[in-house]
Formats: sequence, C-alpha cells, structure tokens
Amino acid sequence: MVYSTTLLAAAAASLLFSLPASADGIYTKNSPVLQVDARSYDKLIAQSNHTSMLEFYAPWCGHCQSLKPAYEKAAKNLKGLAKVAAINCDEEPNKPFCSSMGVQGFPTLKIIKPGKKAGKPVVEDYQGQRTAKAIVDAVVDKIPNHVNRVADKTLDEWLATGNDTAKAVLFSDKGTTSALLKALAIDFLGSISIAQIRDKDTKTVELFGILSYPTFVLLPGGDKEAVVYDGEMKKEPMSAFLAQVAPPNPDPAPAVPKAAKKCSGKNTKKASKDSSSFSSASASHSSADASSAKATATAETLEQASNPTESPNPNVVSEDDPKPVPVPNIGTMLQMLETEEQLQQACLTSKSHICILTLLPAKSDPAAPLSEDVQTALKSLGEISAKHKRWSFFTLPASNPGASALRTSLSLMADSEVEVLAINARKAWYKRYVRTSFTRDAVDDWVDSVKMGEGKKETLPESLVVPAPAAATTAKVKEEPEVREIKLDGKNMKGDEPFKVEFMEEISDEEVERLMREAEEGARAREGGNAHDEL
Repeated sequence: MVYSTTLLAAAAASLLFSLPASADGIYTKNSPVLQVDARSYDKLIAQSNHTSMLEFYAPWCGHCQSLKPAYEKAAKNLKGLAKVAAINCDEEPNKPFCSSMGVQGFPTLKIIKPGKKAGKPVVEDYQGQRTAKAIVDAVVDKIPNHVNRVADKTLDEWLATGNDTAKAVLFSDKGTTSALLKALAIDFLGSISIAQIRDKDTKTVELFGILSYPTFVLLPGGDKEAVVYDGEMKKEPMSAFLAQVAPPNPDPAPAVPKAAKKCSGKNTKKASKDSSSFSSASASHSSADASSAKATATAETLEQASNPTESPNPNVVSEDDPKPVPVPNIGTMLQMLETEEQLQQACLTSKSHICILTLLPAKSDPAAPLSEDVQTALKSLGEISAKHKRWSFFTLPASNPGASALRTSLSLMADSEVEVLAINARKAWYKRYVRTSFTRDAVDDWVDSVKMGEGKKETLPESLVVPAPAAATTAKVKEEPEVREIKLDGKNMKGDEPFKVEFMEEISDEEVERLMREAEEGARAREGGNAHDEL
C-alpha cells in the first residue's frame, strides 16, 4: 500500500500538537513530587535547609515510569519533612546539568543534604531498593539532627543556656528522634532550641507534670509559663504552635547582602564593565521571561502555586571574571539497569533478544566526573541506539552485582575499565567490543558487524541465563527498514526480459543466521567441486 508523504507528515504533526503539555515529563502538575530544572536546582535544592531526594529521569525510560507510583508515595509521606524532587534530563537545557551530576543512566536517585557551608550540599548516590518505604527510610536517615538530648543531669544546663530565648521539649517514651522533630528543629534553628526527654528521666518528668506520651511543651523564655501543646502530632499544626513566639526560618535562607566597598580607580573601571554586562543580563532576563511564560504555566511546587525561577543570567559577569569550566554534554543517555533482577529480565532470560550492554567502571568518588572514554562511549551508543530500534541498549553500573558476575564469568577487564558487549541469551552467545576507540563511527561499525553476524562469537555460560517468566511475552519492536536509493541501469543488464523489484521488510535475526549458514554450506560445496575439477 502506498501512502502519501504529505498526509503522513500532516497526521504526525496533528498528533504531536494534540499531546498535552504534561507529556513532556512523567510527573503531572498535581504530583506531590517537586519538579526542578537546571536553573531552579540551586535555589530549591542546593540552598535548602532540608534534605532532598532528587530523581534524574527521562520520559521514555520504562524503569522511570515503573518507579513513579512508589516515588510519589514517598513524596506524600515525606511532605513537610524533606523534599522529593525530579528533573527531566531529556530536556536540552537540563542535559549539561545532569551530566555534571554524574548521571550515567535512568533513573538515577541522589540524596542531597545540607553541608556545613550554606549552598554547598553533600550529594550521595542512593543505591537502595526502589520502594516507597526504602526511599523514605533513606531520606529520614539523612535529615540533620539539631534536637538536643536532655536528661535529668543536663536539664539545668540546657535551661540556663539562653534563658531568655524560647525552648520546646518533646517528652517521649521512645529512644529515637523522629523525622518530625528533626524537621521542626531545622525550621526553628537559631530561634527556638528544641529538645527530647525520655520517660526514664523521672525527675524531669515529675517537674513538668507529664502524665502521657508524647507530650510537647513550649517554654516561651524568661519568667513566662510553659504551654502544653494539645493538637495532633503533625508538622503544620506544631509549626503554627511554635510560631507564636518565633517565625520559622525561610527556606532557603535569604541571601545576605555584601558590604559596599569604596571604589578605587581600578574598581571604577570594572564597575563600568559590570554596568554594561548588567544591561545585557537584564535584556536576557526580559527575553527569557517572555519566552518561558508559556512553559512555566504547567510548572509546580508543593509550597507555591507557581514554580519560582531564577534569572537566566543571575550574576553580572565581566571580562575580568574567570570563565567557568564547560560541562560535557553526553547527548542521549541510555537506560540504566540498577539491580541484578533488572539485568536478568532485560537481557539474560532464555527468551531475551540481543542487548548491547555498557559496563561502567567503578568510581571511588560518586561525585567525580566520568572519564573521557566513558563519556565518549555513552554518547556514541546513545546516538546509535536510535538507529537500531530492534535491540536494547543499557548501561550497567559497577554497583550492580550482575556486573561483577558478568566480568568474572566472561573474563572481561577489571571494573576500573569500561566494557561494551553484545549478548544474545536466547542463542547463548556474546561478543565483546575490543577496539580502543569509542568514536561513533567505530562503535557503529562494530554494532553493524554484530547485526550481520560477522566475526567470532563466544559462548555465553548457561549459569548466567535464567528461565523466562511463564506468563511473560517479549514484545518485538518492529524497526522501519532503512530507505536506500536504488539506481538501475537497463543498458548494463543482460537479456531483454522485463525485471521486477520486490521490497521486503527487514528480516529477523534467525533468518539472517539461517541464510548465513546456507551461504557457508554453499561455499564449502563449491570449494569441494572446484577441487574435483582440478583433479
């Protein structure tokens, strides 16, 4: 059947523009997950007083879609206690930032907690289970604890410290400090000293007349009488209870203005340059505001109706200022298999088709940038993956136990090196990429050679292959055959018979192997015949 190119293009355009705005990302406007981008990350996450979990994702990532329900549940459970955020790394403005954060695949989860210096948070990779409970537990464990542990022996000392300032104390029959109390201590740090006292400290319990647990008491300071809280043990009402003596800290804290300096002749010249730069920055800001007005209409945060954004050029930059180091853009990023189960189900079942796996090297420092070879390999494979839609392309981090098993079973290089290989578990073979260069052309040639069955293949150990789930069916993605221009010269063709050109769909891997076997058998037969003729 012949289709009109114009009609197909029109239909595709109609479908594209009919998609809702939320199709650009996984999380909708009403999601409890805070959506950030490269510009708002510093203000909403890095400068925050609270611990955050940040997901780096791509809308086309199947594992990211699977994580969504658990991630949103974790966001609901942590509301008011910590931030649960996500950034779409498939958007062009966000790609350099995602790369600078060491993202090697999707989804990647990182815990970001306030550091000793404001605006310099500590970033850690999250390697736990992808369940709501596991995520909540991991984030709660990283919430800074500013709660004082007070006992009978230390009560007088705690009360005497800043006697005129407000204090609050939770009397509890539990030995651990809850995430709720930690969050309150963060919100009122510097204005209200918050403590926890156990029921075992009987002298203090009797002094305050505590009869049940938990009991929350506010000491306004000075000679004012203590006030007992009688509401629910939840963040919002407890924060309002404390706010009657001191407001909570803004999040993030407002920037402290720098002291003005006297202008010397040199400074006057620099100020003139800065003034010119500031004009350019203002114009850029105005232009960016106008162009992003439509986009920000669908953005959201948990605390405000609209997503706060920063200036595209928030800092005035002069010619004398040092230039920032450019962050490499690794282009389209591949889906990451974080667990051994994901690796097995994707590539190592008895019904799995061909997978191209990139085994990433181990890193002693999770925040360290990727090596040049790894970045080149990932960029090349990301670009090539769009060409070979029938195959699956994945990255395998060193933290996945399956990566170590593959390196050992297949006698691959040490985990300090990047390794690329093709695996066909259904046919029980694999083939390594043994070249030293990871340029796009070199990797593309290798993938084409695997596709055409060229070169030697190694036997995949049976111990690595797992049975396919009985009820599972592997969906095959049909690849559009590549369109090639065919030129036929009738003058150079023998005979006068009319000829006919048949167009066929791309044949399967099994058909390729069958044809290759027949060709080899035919070649051997011809060689045998030639030898007989020579006799």
